[in-house]
Amino acid sequence: MASNTSPQPSWRDTNRHLQILRAAEEGGYGVLAAIAYNLEHILGLIQAAEITQSPLILQFFPWAITFSNGLLVRAAAEAISRSSVPISLHLDHAQDEALIRLAADTLPFDSIMVDMSHHEHGENLRKTAELVDYCSRRRIATEAEPGRIEGGEDGIMDTENLESSKTSTDTAAEFVATRVDVLAPAVGNVHGEYGPQGPQLDLELLKVLRRSVPGHVRIALHGTNSFSADLMQKCIACGVSKVNVNKLVLDDYLQHLSANAASQQLTSLMEGGVQKVASLTAAWMKICGSAGKA
Repeated sequence: MASNTSPQPSWRDTNRHLQILRAAEEGGYGVLAAIAYNLEHILGLIQAAEITQSPLILQFFPWAITFSNGLLVRAAAEAISRSSVPISLHLDHAQDEALIRLAADTLPFDSIMVDMSHHEHGENLRKTAELVDYCSRRRIATEAEPGRIEGGEDGIMDTENLESSKTSTDTAAEFVATRVDVLAPAVGNVHGEYGPQGPQLDLELLKVLRRSVPGHVRIALHGTNSFSADLMQKCIACGVSKVNVNKLVLDDYLQHLSANAASQQLTSLMEGGVQKVASLTAAWMKICGSAGKA
């Protein structure tokens, strides 16, 4: 006699991070994955998401854990719990294996980037597979970097002196085999600042990689400093669903601090900073097509 019991959904079906990215790919838009460094950033990013009714990925570098003993991450989780729009919490570019395990065991992340790209290829793959399994058993989604994206950002090991290479379909397939959920390919993108010519991305390769990996694996784009709106939209049209941003949404905040730190009271400076983050982030949410998708 056939059972009427429905199969239980996989944890991946209910993971908030993967739900957000699945909806983005199906809807043909990109979701900002924005780095926060302090409370003003957390508040401004979430305000932007609520103002535009957009999903958001709020992410931290490992520095936030070591700097505040995880307090910034917990504050973000509390703010997210009070939000009316879908927001996931992501640890970006985690390169220390012990810290990855600590974050998976003790902090409320929906997703962790297990970035072993500073190791040689074979070691990168082996360590990625081990850490993907560790996080998956804790119902945490994972991201990995197949190939090497040049440059460095705050708290990330600089790979500029390592041999860099664009991600091939064979390499992407090897990383898919680790059961990672999100791939951050190297397609000419650079962590940090671009040279005088600006971003020179291989969009055709991006399309090929999106077609070559299984549909349940999402594509993340790193290295978006100085991107134009047009280039961002082209990348999303090529299959990018997770759009990592840093200075792109924090530039106005940094300029605000530089211009007003000596003349404004600290409370006014902080409040103005939140508004600067919210305004610029909201503008990029509209460019990425996620506004109104919450």
